[in-house]
Amino acid sequence: MGKKEKKEEEKNRFHKTYNPIGNAAFITKHMFKHAPELKFYILIAVVTAPAMSYLWTFMSKFVIDIVTNDKGVKNLSVILGITFVTQIVVTILRTKQEAVIWWKMIFARLKMMNGINVISMSMDYEMLEDADVMDTYQKAKNSCGGNNNGVEGMMHTVQNIAENCLVVLVGLCILGTLSVPVVLIMTSIAIINFLITNHTGKVTKAKIWDPLALWWRKNGYMQDLTTDFKMGKDIRMYGLKDYIVNRFHELNKERIEAERKNQLIWWINGQIGTVLWIISQLLMYGWLIYSIFQGNMTIGNFSLYLGVSATFFSYINSLLNNINNLLARSREVDDFRSFLDLDSDKEENTIPVPKFDTYEFKFENVSFKYPKADSYALKNLNLTVIAGERLAVVGLNGAGKTTFIKLLLRLYEPTEGKIYLNGTDVSRYDKEEYYNLFSPVFQDVNLFAYPLCENVSMATPEETDKEKAKECLEAAGMKEKVDSLPAGVDTQLLKIIYDEGVDLSGGEKQKLALARALYKNAPVVVLDEPTAALDALAEAKLYADFDKLIGGKTAIYISHRLSSTQFCSHVAMFKDGELVEYGTHDSLMEKGGAYSEMFNVQAQYYVDGGEEDGE
Repeated sequence: MGKKEKKEEEKNRFHKTYNPIGNAAFITKHMFKHAPELKFYILIAVVTAPAMSYLWTFMSKFVIDIVTNDKGVKNLSVILGITFVTQIVVTILRTKQEAVIWWKMIFARLKMMNGINVISMSMDYEMLEDADVMDTYQKAKNSCGGNNNGVEGMMHTVQNIAENCLVVLVGLCILGTLSVPVVLIMTSIAIINFLITNHTGKVTKAKIWDPLALWWRKNGYMQDLTTDFKMGKDIRMYGLKDYIVNRFHELNKERIEAERKNQLIWWINGQIGTVLWIISQLLMYGWLIYSIFQGNMTIGNFSLYLGVSATFFSYINSLLNNINNLLARSREVDDFRSFLDLDSDKEENTIPVPKFDTYEFKFENVSFKYPKADSYALKNLNLTVIAGERLAVVGLNGAGKTTFIKLLLRLYEPTEGKIYLNGTDVSRYDKEEYYNLFSPVFQDVNLFAYPLCENVSMATPEETDKEKAKECLEAAGMKEKVDSLPAGVDTQLLKIIYDEGVDLSGGEKQKLALARALYKNAPVVVLDEPTAALDALAEAKLYADFDKLIGGKTAIYISHRLSSTQFCSHVAMFKDGELVEYGTHDSLMEKGGAYSEMFNVQAQYYVDGGEEDGE
């Protein structure tokens, strides 16, 4: 296999192609699952479609027959009355079902959209950094993003095909009494039009719309950028408005060019369809006129066949176009199902995490390389995190500290080697249960547009213990802040949803993160430089207080400050992706190696009072 083929295979490893009939069955099954009443309303639509299509054509035939045969006004009145009543009943039924079907299908689509949202939040964390996965996610979102495309488009198409089939079947029965060859020729013309349209759909998706997945991600990022509160300061202070507008202009050029090509291709397709329709109409008119001159047809039947032929050709074209639409929607449903399959690709046969009295983690020859990276971020790590200890993880930026934590938390899986929990390979455990072992506090603290208490509990309102949340906030040093808030722990955070929402300072956010860790009460606490927004004295006090609060739990501290190392049981010094030193603070200072050098360099900032200036 050449480089080009390998690259294409790698790019498409997250995309699968399914059978269109299978896709239609898949969507129909889920549509009825989320909105079972649609079975009844779609049945009404299918049954009434022929009546709506041929009712007035038959009425015209009967009226002409009555008038030309002089059968009287009474017969005419009966025909018109029956037609009128039938029209009213069918119209009422269809108006009702159309309204219900429309919003029920939207409801089903939104339910299915929730499915990809759940997967995006539960997929392996490392996938979020894979551009191909994000392209697959974007295409899946696009498939759920409108009424007439993708998932919901398939729902409407399945209904339309069912209606078209019955209308065409009735038309075939009628026209078959006129001329089978004419019907076959008209059907052949419609099939030719269908094949051309289907080919056009394949070309536009492969050559125009699929390559735009990256455009959608870029555009989404730029759209979010303009209203991102965090970015707002930089945009205004550095005058980035014109720069961002220019980037939008550049992006729009790409989209406009794609739209131009798409419109041109479909315009050509439309002209071909028009020519084929004219040919079919000329054929039918010629045959009917010939039949009249031969004396084989009445004026009423002429009207009937002419009307039915127009409706038949229209609906067989509609049927074939809907089949073509089914194929097009199927290609979009491929995108949707390909993303769903990322969830089914997860490892099975995992075991629950036992409830241990103590938790010891052992890294054995663990190496890790980020996807598409040339070098290892972590190399041949052998390290044991002893149950109940305080472990300080130190090193310069890029040393491998964060990668070590991500592997411990199973946000990433090792490229090589094994990680053991009390002697068992952690990859055997159910990942969500494994996550429950940890109370992590990350440097970048994200707030959610929910009440403060739910931002601590990270749970639904029903599952949130407000008193416990308040106690944890106070323990983390936020008592004064909570007391100052208008609704206490019920105060809404952020102004994204509610105008009265409040934001927190950097230091308050990190205290909130500590409160989350306390609330979760997991056996292992991981602090990834959680006090960077605090000054040195506040940090030292907070660490001391927090250390008392977590009691005998295992705690891992990642920090570049002295306060995180002196009270820890052991210090792990990382450099260039490798563990270069390990021991107690005192033993490493006596050794006079990399840790001692780092400690002495930082100590002068404490002595000179430069810590705050340097931050």
